This record gives sequence, structure tokens and C-alpha cells, in this order.
Amino acid sequence: MKLVGAISTAVLSLTIGIGLPAYAQQEQHEQKEESKPSQEKEKDKKAQPEKSVKHEEGATQERRAQQPKPEAHSGNHGRIPADRFKANFGREHRFRINQADYARDRRFQYGGYWFGFAQPWPSNWLYTQDVYVVEIDGVYYLCNASYPGVNVTLNVTL
Repeated sequence: MKLVGAISTAVLSLTIGIGLPAYAQQEQHEQKEESKPSQEKEKDKKAQPEKSVKHEEGATQERRAQQPKPEAHSGNHGRIPADRFKANFGREHRFRINQADYARDRRFQYGGYWFGFAQPWPSNWLYTQDVYVVEIDGVYYLCNASYPGVNVTLNVTL
């Protein structure tokens, strides 16, 4: 019996020991990829110093206009009172969304509120996984614990 325990402990240790460096290497690779675009932009700025400040400001405004803006406070969208939000939403209040609900009208009901999707459903999320709603800087997001960095912007209808 002790032999089985020792072997299973060794197998578990090897499994974790192999997985952790691979995960760390993946994170490091992702960080390098994120830093490459910013380095390329710096090189471009050094290569073309003739650009005027007005032109750069115009380009920045164009980029801002092209980015999708969450509509958490416009039209019939509103805010959930803090006490109701704490009682029904957040990381500890998980639920699932049916694929049929998403495909039919791109909205769902939870906690007495209707939520509409402002962004598409992420391709790597499964409809069988638990999700939860959080509020960050006045905007509501749908989060999946399996993919912590990916959030979907939501519109709440009161």
C-alpha cells in the first residue's frame, strides 16, 4: 500500500514539475510578442521624425473612433444598484449561458436583469463552462474563470 502511495506521489510530482516550466515559458513568450509591436512603433517614430504633432493627434483620434465603445450608460442601458449587484453578481455567482440564447437574440437574463452582448462570444469559450458578471470602471463584463484575461463587454437593460 505504501508503494502505491509513493508511486502516485512521484507521478504527481513529475506531472507538476513538467507542466510549470512549460506554462512559465508560454507566459514569457506571450510577453515578448506583446512588447514587439511597441518596439516596432518606437523604431518607426525614430525613422520618421518629420511627422507633425497635428498629424499624430489626428491619427490618435481616428484610432479612438474606430475602437468599439461600451454602451453601459446610453439609451435604456443602466446600472445595477450596488446592493443587488453584490447579492447576485461577481466571481462567486456563476452560471451558464445556452448557445441557443446567444444564437437567437444575443442576450440572456440573470439575476433579474437582461444582458446584451456588445462583443462576440470568444471562440475558445465553451457554453458548458461557468461564467460570471463583473463591473470594472462602470462597465459590465462577462468573465470565464477558465480564461481569466478574456472578458466580453455587456449591456444591461433595466
